Amino acid sequence: MLKQFVIRTFLKAFRIMFCPSHHVNDKAVSVSGILLAGGESSRMGGINKALLKIGDHSIVELVSHVLQEIFSEVLVITNSPRDFEFLELPMFRDIIPGRGSLGGLYTGLKACAGDYAFLVACDMPFLSKEAIMYILERAQGYDVVVPRISGMLEPLHALYSQRCLPYIEELLAAEDLKIIDFFHKAKVLEVPGEDLQQFDPQLLFIMNINTPDDLNEARELDKKRMERQANVSCFTESQ
Repeated sequence: MLKQFVIRTFLKAFRIMFCPSHHVNDKAVSVSGILLAGGESSRMGGINKALLKIGDHSIVELVSHVLQEIFSEVLVITNSPRDFEFLELPMFRDIIPGRGSLGGLYTGLKACAGDYAFLVACDMPFLSKEAIMYILERAQGYDVVVPRISGMLEPLHALYSQRCLPYIEELLAAEDLKIIDFFHKAKVLEVPGEDLQQFDPQLLFIMNINTPDDLNEARELDKKRMERQANVSCFTESQ
């Protein structure tokens, strides 16, 4: 355990040296991307849903591609690292196993080099780079920046400061595993869904894949999107 702690600390210190900044209201802050890659899904017949394909790519590839367009550091939090070696990204096992998304957020914040971490799940195939950037630009002065869509907070598509760690540790100690349960102690900015519709009118970026029906719907949406892009391309070439 001590050896793992020393290695983890050394790697984090090394990455901090090379973690570039994003500008938030003219103030430079470093932000890392955190990809939570859980294991098997009971509602998907025990299959690792992150590895299912939509179009030519697995869902987790679609997620990681968007994150890597924004962040120079993207970490994968997973307890099945062999499944995700093909991503060629740094991977970390949960520091405290069995604590769900809260435990993954805790591990990500502990491991990442950024002052902030943007957290997403591995089953969100339609992430919007523009929507994420809009959230990042509102970080200054807040510990959490999180969308509220149709009355619901979206903690698995949100920005978290390192200042959240003590609050997360309190929840873990109490075995309260709901991320939003520490929000009342933190400085939280809620971003209305209406603000994000300018980038994604259908707000598909929060769609996640939990069931076979979700997967079929996502594949149909992707097919229609590709058809629209092909039609636009053909129209442009004909001009």
